[in-house]
Amino acid sequence: MEQTFKEIRERLARRILIMDGAMGTRIQAYGLPPECFHGERFRSWPVSLAGNNDILCLTRPEVIRDIHRLYIEAGADIIATNTFSSNRISQQEYGCADIAAEMAREGARIARQVADEAPSPLFVAGSMGPTSKSLTLPSDMGKPAHRIVSFDEMAEAYKEQAEALLEGGADMLLLETCYDALNTKAALYAISELNRQLHREIPVMVSVTINDRSGRTLTGQTLWAFYTSVSHYPHLLSFGLNCSFGVTDLRPFVEQLSANTPLPISIYPNAGLPNQMGEYEELPDYTAAHLRKMAEDGLVNIAGGCCGTDEHHIKAIAEALRDIKPRTIPSADKKLRVSGLEPLLIDRETQNFTNVGERTNVAGSRRFARLIAEKQYGEALSVARQQIEGGATVIDINMDDAMLDSREEMQTFCRHISGEPAVGKAVLMIDSSDWPTILAGLKNAQGKCIVNSISLKAGEQDFLDKALELRRLGASADVMAFDKEGQ
Repeated sequence: MEQTFKEIRERLARRILIMDGAMGTRIQAYGLPPECFHGERFRSWPVSLAGNNDILCLTRPEVIRDIHRLYIEAGADIIATNTFSSNRISQQEYGCADIAAEMAREGARIARQVADEAPSPLFVAGSMGPTSKSLTLPSDMGKPAHRIVSFDEMAEAYKEQAEALLEGGADMLLLETCYDALNTKAALYAISELNRQLHREIPVMVSVTINDRSGRTLTGQTLWAFYTSVSHYPHLLSFGLNCSFGVTDLRPFVEQLSANTPLPISIYPNAGLPNQMGEYEELPDYTAAHLRKMAEDGLVNIAGGCCGTDEHHIKAIAEALRDIKPRTIPSADKKLRVSGLEPLLIDRETQNFTNVGERTNVAGSRRFARLIAEKQYGEALSVARQQIEGGATVIDINMDDAMLDSREEMQTFCRHISGEPAVGKAVLMIDSSDWPTILAGLKNAQGKCIVNSISLKAGEQDFLDKALELRRLGASADVMAFDKEGQ
């Protein structure tokens, strides 16, 4: 039986919920030969499907069913579907793009069936990985503005996957191992569209993986900047961490999130770091003991395991956390938070001034306009860098010039910024009188941007439509009202 957003939040308020453990490394433990991935249906497939774990939902569903049962018997309250890569983008390398939705639907159906057979109510989380492509990182470092996949293409792939997972019976969607906030924003944009179409409030868990012990993601964002980038989605069920490292190395970052995040906090770490043989060595009691200490310190609402963990880890975690109250969730404030690679709080109660760099505006800087016209983007970035070195925390980007393709230049320059941390740390103010140019900026920036500006000149309904679209894209906005007398 599918559970609603409200029902899941009520359960979270009563106790710490237990996630299941690894799916990929648990499948590896079966030692399945290549023919198991092909099955009869894909016997003559033109490329090898070995290692495509998601296709086992179609060729060896009994294996996936058994793994779900093992985790339920161990004490899991939430089981994640075997659909981490069940999207068109990730399945292209296997030639399986056209059956990605079928994998997602069947993966959810298998998990739903096993969950419904359990003696007590369980939640099914539709697993959605980050895909095999990044919207922020260039596929070729020699071509900083080149991307293999666009925001719209990624959103469409996510929408297809999400819809299939819901059709299969998922209670919630789990965006996990997120390393690029722009990918995650594309997923949330797609899910927002489904909310409108299906008249639902789809619960979404977001779980981030950090790249190093500085606590930044692979694309360079801090955790709090990442949260700020995705916090616009109105039905976020939880925010937290998975994969990355072992339990002890993740604790400092859980502490950071727990202190500030007005959502349930999830953590499901790896069983340590893999050794030279690629094996995970952290024992169940060790993982469970450290998660118990986090829970006793009031840091956790959802706990489980990622790579290298199995049903023994989950049993130990469930037993260790059984009698501990969940973390108290702080109330959200109404302050404006935006982000680039780093977060920025704009609080009018404590500050009267926000330094906005205006020289990355083709109408405000002859040098910048010339550099953009000459496609000298590296030099154009130096204009932005100088403003930041001078104290700007927000940089205004405007490409509105009759001699320029403003949409193309906005996209290109924003993509160049993503490869320059000294500039990318600032908040981007996307400035244009052309709506498609604004969209081009927002769909190529991983942070939470400021739009300058939406106008009421076209009428109230047009304003509302655009304001809602900006919210779905995770942006804040300046609003400029005009009447017959002017601005």
